[in-house]
Amino acid sequence: METDLIEKMPCHNQQLNNSESPEHAAKHVRFARSSAAAEPCQDDTKPCENQTMSDIQRQIGPQLKLLPLNDQIRELQTIIRDKTTSRGDFVFCADRLIRLVVEEGLNQLPYSECTVTTPTGHKYEGVKFEKGNCGVSIMRSGEAMEQGLRDCCRSIRIGKILIQSDEETQKAKVYYAKFPPDISRRKVLLMYPILSTGNTVIEAVRVLNEHGLLAKHIILLSLFSTPHGAQSIVQEFPNITILTTEVHAVAPTHFGQRYFGTD
Repeated sequence: METDLIEKMPCHNQQLNNSESPEHAAKHVRFARSSAAAEPCQDDTKPCENQTMSDIQRQIGPQLKLLPLNDQIRELQTIIRDKTTSRGDFVFCADRLIRLVVEEGLNQLPYSECTVTTPTGHKYEGVKFEKGNCGVSIMRSGEAMEQGLRDCCRSIRIGKILIQSDEETQKAKVYYAKFPPDISRRKVLLMYPILSTGNTVIEAVRVLNEHGLLAKHIILLSLFSTPHGAQSIVQEFPNITILTTEVHAVAPTHFGQRYFGTD
């Protein structure tokens, strides 16, 4: 039942992308092209840089959901990517973008209808979220999203995973993992702001699987993703949901260093 509810709550921009006009399609262009004309994609199975967002979504599948694109989000993305942005402005804008992603992530969770009584004695038919949700942050950059989740859900439990690349093999290796004991029965908001290769997230989901959590109960919250990163995750876990603000071949991999001031 809970799974059905998630599938019935698509991200709002899904319809916009399916019916986008040329005017809206132009807004998807983020980086200036070189004077040479862009080469068309030769392989329809792999996303490439000159594709539109809707093309990438069709190739990756309905598991990939994008926030509705508007000028506010575009400005936040621009400030975060700008190398001249001060750290104070960077953190401020990152927190705003995180909050928007978290709010939409919560909108993907299952809910039930309920009736409450107003102070004037009237009955109001509304909704309430089902219990059993939690967050998991992939350290360290994922911790930047924890406060945004707590601002929306004050009592939500948050687990942590520390994954780093092995110096010899360069493969993702789990060094630390701590979750609520009943995580296998929960819906999980997995937080990791930048999806580059997708390897770290794939390893994190494997750890969650080992604790009994199915991929269909995971909603991955990120700010930016590359086509390769999103596709790699979906190929490994076809039932996962990925929520992000932008998919582009160039990801702001400096995010963690700028946010925590370690650059």
